[in-house]
Amino acid sequence: MLSQYTPSDMSLAARTRRAVEEHPFLVTALRAGVVNYTAAARFLDLEGDTDAVATALRRYAEELPAYETSARDVRVRMESGVGPADGGDEPLLSVGGAAFGFGGDGDRTAILATGTVDPPALAETLRVLALEDIAPTAAAVGADTLVVVVDRLDGANAVRAVEAALESVPSPADE
Repeated sequence: MLSQYTPSDMSLAARTRRAVEEHPFLVTALRAGVVNYTAAARFLDLEGDTDAVATALRRYAEELPAYETSARDVRVRMESGVGPADGGDEPLLSVGGAAFGFGGDGDRTAILATGTVDPPALAETLRVLALEDIAPTAAAVGADTLVVVVDRLDGANAVRAVEAALESVPSPADE
């Protein structure tokens, strides 16, 4: 909440922009043109007239780049039998102190997407997996490969979710 900002500190338009930027989902919705401005103004709960805040939101939305997505050229596949990597094995994925690799009785599945992948593709993948109520154990992107490690039973649903995510990756706002 931005209650520490008073009208003497900055204009209502500036306070509205700052409040919106503290809620990335609202920036995305404004870019996509799917916002009820009055409802959003009430949600932001800024000091000032709700209609004036809604007007500031409308003007801010007009300045934002349009929400666009692009499909990624990738090949998605699933590999079962993933588990903690032993010291001698080459890990498929290593994040912090956790490393995952193939072999043995691994109780996890790796979803691998190779091709045109990058951090925005990973972010969209994680967002779609969360919507599908699939919680990855680990995830990373690098060297034209995106890897998501999930529980074995989530593998088939995770493949579909990753494919769907990579069909419409949001374009960055600054492009």
